[in-house]
Amino acid sequence: MSARPGRKQRLSVYLDPELKQQLGDFADRRGHSSSLIAEAAIASFLSPDADERKEAAISKRLDRIDRSIQRVERDLVIANEAFALFVRFWLNTTVPLPEAAQAAARAKGGERYDKFIEALGRRLANGPRFRDEVPEEAQSDPSGSNP
Repeated sequence: MSARPGRKQRLSVYLDPELKQQLGDFADRRGHSSSLIAEAAIASFLSPDADERKEAAISKRLDRIDRSIQRVERDLVIANEAFALFVRFWLNTTVPLPEAAQAAARAKGGERYDKFIEALGRRLANGPRFRDEVPEEAQSDPSGSNP
């Protein structure tokens, strides 16, 4: 039996029931026949540039992950520097309390800490984020040479 040019040939394949269901569901969502979807998948699989397209897709995803990691790293640097600056400032400007006032100061500090945690929770839930308040120029200097 010879095939005429332009006429498609029939192919019977065996699929796991779950895979056949997935193929049917996908075809229904796309509004195409299962045969058309299977043909396109086989053509893509056998295409000589299929590996290049897969590599390009993976590269694109890796680039997106890399940018995301760079943003996290930048945010961590900002947080660390802000914390170090605060601690240095606090240690340089805070006078130690006399022994008699320390108990009251601890109690008041506990109250203030609780309010701080509440405010932090609200800010994390509703924003704005600290990184949004830092000028873009300061965020883009990886050398840390900005004052």
